[in-house]
Amino acid sequence: MQLLGISGSLRAASSSTALLLTLKERLGPDITLTQAVIGDIPLYNADHDGGAAVARLRAEIEMASGLIFVTPEYNYSIPGVLKNAIDWVSRPAYASPFKGKRCMVISVSNGALGGVRAQAHLKYILNGMLAEVPPTMEVVVPRSQGYVREQHFDDESILKFATQAIQDSFKVPGR
Repeated sequence: MQLLGISGSLRAASSSTALLLTLKERLGPDITLTQAVIGDIPLYNADHDGGAAVARLRAEIEMASGLIFVTPEYNYSIPGVLKNAIDWVSRPAYASPFKGKRCMVISVSNGALGGVRAQAHLKYILNGMLAEVPPTMEVVVPRSQGYVREQHFDDESILKFATQAIQDSFKVPGR
């Protein structure tokens, strides 16, 4: 199974990206996880097609079996850079590569609530694009900065829980 991971943060020391990259190492032989790049996508403007960066992301989403979003929470919602990338690829409405695509959302925050509002907002957005967001136990990571060492996420209980949630969400054979 080929999954595409999208981090909602552009920071070099991002907890979201550290978690995504660490999960990539743990998923086992049944799942391949690649990371999408969204930092080079221009601001959304319906007067043009977004160029090569948007075409690349669209193709990656089309080819993926499913998507894993790992997002921080900015001002009680998802980061603008993530919303911008989604807005580009969500066209044409109701017929984008998101339609029918299985998506999982993980939220990460240095706050006590772990980004639950961002997670709810992102699921709402994905549902509006007809993506498939299966009901699953939510992976919410509070106080995330304490778990990152040299761009590697090191809390074993969170990693074990998140790995199992991914396997359950994507119904990995033999699990």
